[in-house]
Amino acid sequence: MLIVFFIAAFIAVIATVLAITRTNAVHALLYLIVSLISVAIVFFVMGAHFIAALEIIVYAGAIMVLFIFVIMMLNIGSESEVKGAKWLTPGVWGGPAFLALILFIEMTYMITMNTSVPAEQAVVTPKQVGISLFTQYVLGVELAAVMLMAGIVGAYHVGRTKRKIKHRFLEGDKV
Repeated sequence: MLIVFFIAAFIAVIATVLAITRTNAVHALLYLIVSLISVAIVFFVMGAHFIAALEIIVYAGAIMVLFIFVIMMLNIGSESEVKGAKWLTPGVWGGPAFLALILFIEMTYMITMNTSVPAEQAVVTPKQVGISLFTQYVLGVELAAVMLMAGIVGAYHVGRTKRKIKHRFLEGDKV
């Protein structure tokens, strides 16, 4: 299991560096998703199965979909259609797909090995996580929610196009 840990950690570092260095936001998001999935595998190897599932569901799932929607909202115009055709080339998605394939092979290997949590580690239940999030860390959870909402509203205002305002008497006339 130690080799699986090191491979997943190496992929996490490589994918994170590639996510930071990409100039295209969609390419960076693809590598960031691979990085988050590899971090989830690291958590799984360490015996934190619930945190690994949360990592995939919350970060790689929900928040990355949110980022993709914001990017789609900002790419308004005819040039975005041309860029969309370029994003479908194998050179763009080949790197993240290869890294995700390695992670998939690791995950199937770990599931088939059927390893259990070592006896000296305590198992944290979802109920304990929920209680700590909404009692001890409720301010942090609420601040994160407000920051995400502010980011979405800000991206909408940056990406929207302003309509030409016509007077109601001139709407039927061609100007």
